[in-house]
Amino acid sequence: EFADGEGFELRHPKYSLRNLGYGPVAPNLQMSPRVAPPMIGQGLLEAVPEADLIANADPDDKNGDGISGRANRVIDPLTGSQTIGRFGWKANQTNLVSQNSGAAVGDIGITSPVHAVENCTPTQKDCLAAPVGGNEIDLSQSFLDRLTLYTRLLAVPAQRNSDDPKVTAGMKLFETIGCASCHMMTLKTGSDAVLPELVNQTFHPFTDLLLHDMGPDLADNRPDGLATGLEWRTQPLWGIGHFQVTNGHQRLLHDGRARGVAEAILWHGGEAEKARESFRNASSQERDALIAFLNSL
Repeated sequence: EFADGEGFELRHPKYSLRNLGYGPVAPNLQMSPRVAPPMIGQGLLEAVPEADLIANADPDDKNGDGISGRANRVIDPLTGSQTIGRFGWKANQTNLVSQNSGAAVGDIGITSPVHAVENCTPTQKDCLAAPVGGNEIDLSQSFLDRLTLYTRLLAVPAQRNSDDPKVTAGMKLFETIGCASCHMMTLKTGSDAVLPELVNQTFHPFTDLLLHDMGPDLADNRPDGLATGLEWRTQPLWGIGHFQVTNGHQRLLHDGRARGVAEAILWHGGEAEKARESFRNASSQERDALIAFLNSL
C-alpha cells in the first residue's frame, strides 16, 4: 500500500511455451518476453553523439547519488566492430539499420542483406528444414533503406496540457524525487546526423539510453551484450500518454506486466528504489500530478 493507506496490486507474470511450431527449444533456453517498444523519434535517438552518452554514464557512481548508468557495447552487424548500443530493452542494437533488420529476422523470420540466414536454433530441426522463398533474401536493400528512412523520421507527438497546473506540479515532482536522473528530459543530436532534418536538434525523450540495475523484481536473468540480467535500458517516456489510444491498452515495462504508469513506477527497484519509495510515500494529490504529467507526454 501507499504511505497514506491506499492499496495497490502488482502482477508478477509466469510464462510457459506450448504448441511449438519448429521443434524443441534448447534445454538451457533463457526466455525473456518483450513488448514491442514505440517507434517514434528513433532517428533523434540514433543521432545523439556517442560522446554525449558516455559523458552521462557513471558506472562507478562517482558522484554518490546511487545512479550508475552505463553504456552497453555490442557488435555492429554492419561493421563487425564493437560500439555503443542504444535500441532495444537492453540497448543491444547500435543503429536503426541493425535494429530493423534484427527485428525482421528475429521476430518474423524475414532475412535481409544484414541478416541473410533465418533465425533457427540448432535444435529446431523443423525450422532448419522449412522451405525458404525463391530469392536469396526476403527483404531487399532498397526496401530496408526505405524502412530505415521511415523509422528515422517518424515524429514525436507534442506534449499536451503543458500549462495545466497539475501537469507542471507533476513535472517538478518528477525532477525532485529523482526520476529525471535516468529519464533525462533533454538530449541533443550532433552535427553529423545522417539526415539534415536530424542535425543539431534539441529534444525531450526522457531517457539517457543507458543501462541501469532495476533490482531483482524486474530482473529477467538474461544477459545481453554487457547488460546483466538485472539491467535495462532507460525507456523513453515521450508518447506514453498515447498508449491507450494507439495500442488499445497501457501495459508497460518490458513484458507488459504493469497496468499503467503507477504500477510501472512501483515495479522500479535497484537504482530507482529511492525514486519509487518517494512516489509511494507521496500524497495522493502528488501522485496524481506526477501521473498527469507523464500522461501529458
